[in-house]
Amino acid sequence: MSDNAPSSDHAANDRFAAYLSRRAVLEDPFVELDLSHAGLDDRALAEREAGLQRALDAMERLESGEIVNVDENRMVGHFWLRAPGLAPLPEIEQGILAALQDVEAFADRVHSGALAPPEGGAFTKVVLCGIGGSALGPMLLADVFARADQPMTLTVLDNTDPDGIARALGQLGTLQDALVIVISKSGGTPETRNAMLEVERACREQSIAFAARAIAITTPGSKLAQRAESEGWVAQFPMWDWVGGRTSVLSAVGLLPAALLGLDLRALLAGAAAMDDATRRRETADNPAALLAAFWHVEGNGRGERAMVVLPYKDRLMLMSRYLQQLVMESLGKELDRRGRSVEQGLAVYGNKGSTDQHAYVQQLRDGVHDFFCVFVRVLQDGGARGEPLEVEPGVTTGDYLDGFWQGTRTALTEKGRHSATIALDWLDERSLGALLALFERAVAIYAELVDVNAFHQPGVEAGKKAAAVVIDLQQRLVAALTAAPVDVRGLAALVGADPADCWPILQHLAANRPDIEVAQGHDPAAARFRRA
Repeated sequence: MSDNAPSSDHAANDRFAAYLSRRAVLEDPFVELDLSHAGLDDRALAEREAGLQRALDAMERLESGEIVNVDENRMVGHFWLRAPGLAPLPEIEQGILAALQDVEAFADRVHSGALAPPEGGAFTKVVLCGIGGSALGPMLLADVFARADQPMTLTVLDNTDPDGIARALGQLGTLQDALVIVISKSGGTPETRNAMLEVERACREQSIAFAARAIAITTPGSKLAQRAESEGWVAQFPMWDWVGGRTSVLSAVGLLPAALLGLDLRALLAGAAAMDDATRRRETADNPAALLAAFWHVEGNGRGERAMVVLPYKDRLMLMSRYLQQLVMESLGKELDRRGRSVEQGLAVYGNKGSTDQHAYVQQLRDGVHDFFCVFVRVLQDGGARGEPLEVEPGVTTGDYLDGFWQGTRTALTEKGRHSATIALDWLDERSLGALLALFERAVAIYAELVDVNAFHQPGVEAGKKAAAVVIDLQQRLVAALTAAPVDVRGLAALVGADPADCWPILQHLAANRPDIEVAQGHDPAAARFRRA
């Protein structure tokens, strides 16, 4: 280890100097990883050094274009999005550069009024239909950088809940001034398709053209691309099979809504690129992503035995825990390792924000079951109202209190042997957020190498989609089997060749929502009788 690396024999009052390694700090933008309260020591890092070096070797192969997602026979290239010159093929590099230029040009046309609603006026709203990373990334960017003078606002429809969609569209009112972005690699993602169809219906009801405001972000040649082409949608932007949804925020998925909201895309990408450079460092003590992954590995005993609680002390970062929940858990939560052995790996993530959570579950974190570790995010510049900060006590501002609460919570946890890492930013802008996102992306990839799982596929998600399709098929068969004669659940199950336990919730839902299906004693599975009205 280097002279700057932590050492187990440091006295407690020397941990600050030993664990706050200046060499693992990114200077521009400033991102500091503070492990002084993490409980790491030389021995724990030395035990993982060989694995970390193998992980860094694997990252080099990944970035060179090796097929690392072997289950899906795909390269993994989200790191190329902020460094196109690293792409292994010239057509990939050119595609990334062209997509960025097209996104910026499209946003300029909208903002200038060159692209406007055919019914008149200007586009001032964005309605986004997406799910998972296709929604969480844009939502995070929009929430972090929301401001009163932004050129457009964002509404995200990320579920197939008709009540939720109706509420969101009702709050928007007219869609005449709205662009509609539909994000799906295949065009067949049910949640996204259903939200799109609901928006399309709302446009018909308002007598405005859907295609004239619709934009597709999809794989070239997909069902969605074909529909957009045949109907004359406003624009199409690419998704690539080498970018997963949970790492797509710096592709058109996140960059198009960000550009429409007025964000600085180049700064966002530059910040991520700067962190990528820092996390390629071969010396563990110099590499913030390797250190962060090692911390996770130590805390969870390499098995995810403790959850990661993400606590940003900044309201604008409230969605960070939700974003990281998908990034980490979908990447690391795997039944099998890459050799096909059952390992049931994962790392649970939850959190909200400080200091709010000090009045909620932090009580359990300090005094209850020790099944977690913390990652704090701290922003040094307070921001807030223009002019002099408000002093709530002589010489003490609201921001002083916020930072004091972070330090107090960290100390209170440390006193009980509960470990934490703190990531500090100078301020929160596009460049620093890009760096923060890249740090977590790289840490996840390194951790996956330490536990030997494929971080870039999601077989459990696909299993859920297939199971849902089976339910919809069973529903259609049950509807077809219903007649005017009342039949109980067991009778209907026998008619369609299914388990009554699978039929019961479907019939409950049908009776609650379909006026042509009636039920007597509908909440008693033994007595309920269903019929077509």
